[in-house]
Amino acid sequence: MGLEWEWSFSEEAQLHLLLKELAAECKSAGYPGTLIPYRCDLSNEEDILSMFSAVRSQHSGVDICINNAGLARPDTLLSGSTSGWKEMFNVNVLALSICTREACQSMRERKVDDGHIININSMCGHRVPPPAETHFYSATKYAVTALTEGLRQELREARSHIRATCISPGVVETQFAFKLHDKDPEKAAATYEHMKCLKPEDVAEAVIYVLSTPPHVQIGDIQMRPTEQVT
Repeated sequence: MGLEWEWSFSEEAQLHLLLKELAAECKSAGYPGTLIPYRCDLSNEEDILSMFSAVRSQHSGVDICINNAGLARPDTLLSGSTSGWKEMFNVNVLALSICTREACQSMRERKVDDGHIININSMCGHRVPPPAETHFYSATKYAVTALTEGLRQELREARSHIRATCISPGVVETQFAFKLHDKDPEKAAATYEHMKCLKPEDVAEAVIYVLSTPPHVQIGDIQMRPTEQVT
């Protein structure tokens, strides 16, 4: 347990440092606004509610919510661990739903009628590819597809102009594979070596496009994958 805790602590410290560097980079580049990192365990509802409370008290509230957190564990359906399934479901589905609920509540409380919820989904939310170790992950992403459309319908019935969008990338060159294959870094690295993958900037451009559309345009889903990706 001690080694596991030290590994987690080191990872968290490294992430905090990267976010501080990114905040400084944004400031020096002259971008409008300020990047403010906030520590939140998305598997803990109290942490999420505390984060939204801090945003409310310090910045009035939320106008745009981009649900980007997600993870996969190598747990198959026939031999996977219940803990791995729960970890994926808690972050990929429940945390996204809680953040969506709280963000929409923040918008409606302040009569923000042109807000936006953007869920970073996956191509796995539209088909179930091999290998078997990603099948439960695909199930969580199918849930994101359903939840985004359900949210659109609920907002429409409420006569709200808050919009809901999915962005569903294929393979993006991030640290995602290294978390999935945390015991096999060579396998993780190989995920990104056999083709020219999407970059995080490609997904960011899709987000910017969605946010730039006029209020009467509802983008339901953007599916994007590397040109060389098979499925």
